[in-house]
Amino acid sequence: MGNRWRAVGVLAGALFAVNVVARVIIKLGFDGNDTAADRVSLGMFVVIGLILAGVVFVQGRTRPAGRWGADVGAAMLAALLLTVLVGPLLVGDNPFGGGAGLFFAQIWLYLLAAGAGVAIGYLVLTALGLDHRSQQLKRYAEVKLAKPRRVVRR
Repeated sequence: MGNRWRAVGVLAGALFAVNVVARVIIKLGFDGNDTAADRVSLGMFVVIGLILAGVVFVQGRTRPAGRWGADVGAAMLAALLLTVLVGPLLVGDNPFGGGAGLFFAQIWLYLLAAGAGVAIGYLVLTALGLDHRSQQLKRYAEVKLAKPRRVVRR
């Protein structure tokens, strides 16, 4: 059980680290340039989506969807809270400084990027037939075909 929470914590930390790096790049390199800051933010959301797609692809091969889904969901929630509440403080901003609209926009954009990453990872995994359920069905079919047909006497 401890390894499971450690993996959730590592994933949440990695997602938060991507956000911190993007905030530092914006603060140091593009302070005042909104267009460049938006591009860095878009890149951050793409990287978050790709990380989650990779995690889902790797975890989905060996674990049932309910199990990795709970882990990924917990990591996403923890990373979201850190990103929205702690991330701005690290670069000297107020989390609520831009108003309620910006605060909730960050939440929705993060959920959209994370959800898209999870969906893409799972759809690719399922399309290739490498997900846990497909592998179980494949093993079941192989076992059933390997046994000779039982003769019924009358």
